[in-house]
Amino acid sequence: MIHPANGDPRTAGPTELELEDLALGAPGDGEVLVEPLYGSWERNMPHALARKPVDVCRARGEDTVVLGNSGVGRVLRGGPNTTLREGTLCLFALPHRFDSFGYPTHLMGFDLPGTRGILARRGIWKQTDLVPLPEATRHSLPQWAAFGVRYLTAWSSWRVAYGAWRLQMTEQDQEVPYVWAWGGGTSLATVQLARMFHARTAIISAMPARLQLAAALGITPIDRRPFMELARDEDRLAREPGYAVRCAAAEDAFLDVVRSHTDNLGASIFIDYIGTPLIHATVRALARQGVIATAGWLEGKEIKLVRAFECIKRHTHVHTHGYRRSEVVPAMQFGEDHGWMPVLGDDARIYGFDDIPRLARDFADGKIASYFPIYQINPV
Repeated sequence: MIHPANGDPRTAGPTELELEDLALGAPGDGEVLVEPLYGSWERNMPHALARKPVDVCRARGEDTVVLGNSGVGRVLRGGPNTTLREGTLCLFALPHRFDSFGYPTHLMGFDLPGTRGILARRGIWKQTDLVPLPEATRHSLPQWAAFGVRYLTAWSSWRVAYGAWRLQMTEQDQEVPYVWAWGGGTSLATVQLARMFHARTAIISAMPARLQLAAALGITPIDRRPFMELARDEDRLAREPGYAVRCAAAEDAFLDVVRSHTDNLGASIFIDYIGTPLIHATVRALARQGVIATAGWLEGKEIKLVRAFECIKRHTHVHTHGYRRSEVVPAMQFGEDHGWMPVLGDDARIYGFDDIPRLARDFADGKIASYFPIYQINPV
């Protein structure tokens, strides 16, 4: 768990996970006692530890927050008026706050007050928060743990992005879209899905292991290391002429690569979870009538755009957050039936419960090459 910062939250530094005992009563009406089994280290967790963009404890008005919102658990027992049987394996897919149309506004184990995440040996959840895994699933529990947030988010984002692109570009106009992404777990999930829709896909990463995995999945790997100065620092651009020249050269070289893989058209759909430092390159890499899709803001919440340019190019910007309630079961069934699942690898490390603080540090230090860092909370 984490605690709020002391003093001025604007100047507070990052925090660390602490292990503490919390009281846990019996499950009430419509509630079940669950033991989390596996979880996936999600991007909202380092945001919470860094207290950026907000101190989630202060935002929730709580002294303690238990993190964790992507994983699988096993039902131990139910309270009154429950139907989930003891031993049922479930995905923590719906313990969030949704608007009246079923779209999420706040997430369990992050910014939703009154909720506890899955970084706990036991917990009580509403039975409606949980979605049973497909019976006799072909996929492993760690895979489902990683599926929980990233693949459901990718499913929702892709449906909107592809739909938006097809509104302007019919199959007669362009039968096959070019789908590109800056590399991360949700981006990989999206281009995997796009490939199943017969898109020509590419993902960009500076990590050799990730590039190798992309190639193994039939996704074109684009090595970012020759273009590291694509990430623009606006302050440096203003005061360092040499830096501006290097950024422009890196961007031009990158755009040459994009054009060479897209029949000189540019990316039809670009999946961008990075934000501010790469938006200039992302927009320039986009084809006419292209779509930029995002459901996150890893390195910046604010972007600058030339609206006239975007209008003339007929670019569409798709912003989504998480996934709609009604999308969960179809996405899970599609993943089960078509093998649209996280690829973890036989040698992927699974961190034990006591090693989760180490996982947090390794992730922050860039020591984890896997797209999907997994931890185990309880034995299976």
